Amino acid sequence: MAGKTMDLSELEEALEEGGGGQATGTRELGAIYDIPVQVQAVLGKATMQVSQLLKLGRGAVVELDRKVGEAIDIYVNNRLVARGEVVIVDERLGVTMTEIIKSDRQQ
Repeated sequence: MAGKTMDLSELEEALEEGGGGQATGTRELGAIYDIPVQVQAVLGKATMQVSQLLKLGRGAVVELDRKVGEAIDIYVNNRLVARGEVVIVDERLGVTMTEIIKSDRQQ
């Protein structure tokens, strides 16, 4: 699904202009803040036959379609919303969003 991109500074400006601070806009959205969403950070993808999959064992390497340093895709509820980079936070993996994907789809 193609979309327009927006960097983080543009997103912050849009939120400020649209009342995304402590103004009425935030209070009106307060009811949805506790709804859980599924967030996925996809490092890359690979396609293989079932026979190849069954041959994989401990230590096997599966080559992905991304290069080192290339942005990863960030999905929320199976919808691409951003791209980012993998970071380490307190010995755990995390993701820094570097690009917000603005969807053309309106509801």
